[in-house]
Amino acid sequence: MSSPKQAGRRIAMVPAASLVAFALVALGMVLTPGPNMIYLITRSIMQGRLAGFISLLGVILGFVFYMLCAAFGLTALLLAVPFAYEAIQWAGAAYLLYLAWNAIKPGARSVLESRSDLPADRPGKLFAMGFVTNLLNPKIAVLYFSLLPQFVDPAKGQVLLQSILLGSTQIAVSFTVNLCIVFAAGSVAAWFRTHPQWLTAQRWVMASVLTGLAVRLALDRRIA
Repeated sequence: MSSPKQAGRRIAMVPAASLVAFALVALGMVLTPGPNMIYLITRSIMQGRLAGFISLLGVILGFVFYMLCAAFGLTALLLAVPFAYEAIQWAGAAYLLYLAWNAIKPGARSVLESRSDLPADRPGKLFAMGFVTNLLNPKIAVLYFSLLPQFVDPAKGQVLLQSILLGSTQIAVSFTVNLCIVFAAGSVAAWFRTHPQWLTAQRWVMASVLTGLAVRLALDRRIA
């Protein structure tokens, strides 16, 4: 029979530094132009903040789905194939560089140059489209299946609970940022339309952030 002290050591623990680091990665990813941001901005501008909020709830459900899939999958992966860290580390770095290139390649557009030709949708469809948009977002798949494992340490406790804790942190960061985007979309888009030079700057800043994350991910054997 184990002592309370021994039982306590088996409880999943994620160091505060790792949580903060992962939250910063999540913040960098959510601020990077992608399908979720485009969809939320477009719906908020076209149908108002309520439509944007309903769409955001669908996006959050997509995050929960990815979190649970990654958490249960990581439990088996990390116990069976410890060296999988290195493979997914390089895959994640490569994809971050790909996103950086897409932000600045010739002909690239800022996410704030959103479409204005979409029809108005009912709440059910807004929610479903938010969910599907996130589910089909490769950036989120990379975040959960390539980046999140770098912050999980089996020596700290149950991998499943660590994954859920880290995933919940990402969801909280993404919900907060995306909620701000929903409420500010109209004003921000209008400002950028009157200051087009900043659209280019925004793309280069995002590309720089992504490149920095990719370099760190590639050079560090473990981020934790």
